[in-house]
Amino acid sequence: MRVHILGSAAGGGFPQWNCNCRNCYGVRNGKINASARTQSSIAVSLDGERWLLINASPDIRAQLEANPALQPKRGLRDTGIGAVVLVDSQIDHASGLLMLREGCPFDVYASSMVHQDLSSGFPVFPMLESWNGGINYCELAIDGSAISPRGFEGLTITAVPIHGKAPPYSPHRHDPHVGDNVALYIQDVKTGRSVFYAPGLSGLDEPVLEYMIRSDCLMVDGTFWREDEMIYAGVGTKLAKEMGHLPQSGRGGMIELLRCFPEHRKILIHINNTNPILDNNSAERRVLDKEGIEVAYDGMEIDLSRGEGMQPSANALSTSSGLEFNVHRVSR
Repeated sequence: MRVHILGSAAGGGFPQWNCNCRNCYGVRNGKINASARTQSSIAVSLDGERWLLINASPDIRAQLEANPALQPKRGLRDTGIGAVVLVDSQIDHASGLLMLREGCPFDVYASSMVHQDLSSGFPVFPMLESWNGGINYCELAIDGSAISPRGFEGLTITAVPIHGKAPPYSPHRHDPHVGDNVALYIQDVKTGRSVFYAPGLSGLDEPVLEYMIRSDCLMVDGTFWREDEMIYAGVGTKLAKEMGHLPQSGRGGMIELLRCFPEHRKILIHINNTNPILDNNSAERRVLDKEGIEVAYDGMEIDLSRGEGMQPSANALSTSSGLEFNVHRVSR
């Protein structure tokens, strides 16, 4: 199984078009050691020809052009994308469906709550009906059952409900429902190797922890370095937790959480333009290097068939009491 990172930034990309924070100004003017990034999306394949697109970002057209494997040129009109899976209904994960309209109809897997949002508050699905009947909606179960998307029978996907908010345009923005946000456990049936993908993760509970333990590679929320990052950078007023993200630093942060997984490959994705880890020479980046935590970049590829993730063991967490302590500490 190959996982290709098409985009590694949070909403707005890096640099963000209207931002002059230290990072955005620095990367535009060569003042920091950093690379531009498009908005978060990955593609998964078993054969390198047929790809499962996980999230369709507003940057999808540029991402496809930058990754020739997703345009195999087998016919006059062709694509390597076999289906799309959505983890939520946020603009930066769903609006790219509009850019794929010429390819309709195609399969889109999403929870019933995401389908509701994209049929009402942000009616992408009804809008696409004008192109060859639109998309084929396939419900992504949130009861722990694994599915194999059509054409990807050697791959299973399990949607793991996580805490988070529905988008501002959702009819139930202030009334959270299970299925508003999910993480994905993706497994190669033949090899048994797997990746846990959670570009948004505000905390930890037992089901999430169980899937993280059994995964070879953890690709998790890297949005913010600190809880008050938007305020500290002078570009916003909300805390990380209010936006549905667990910051890397601080007590109960992502770094502390990932220490519980010494035998896993750990990659941060969905990185906000304000996060100092985007600067390769930053003190924060050195902390991650010391912890063995990688920072995703556009074009990064993980080939699990070659053992690039590490097989988790039963000792991934030292003791059951330690496990309970860590779950409690991160969730509160």
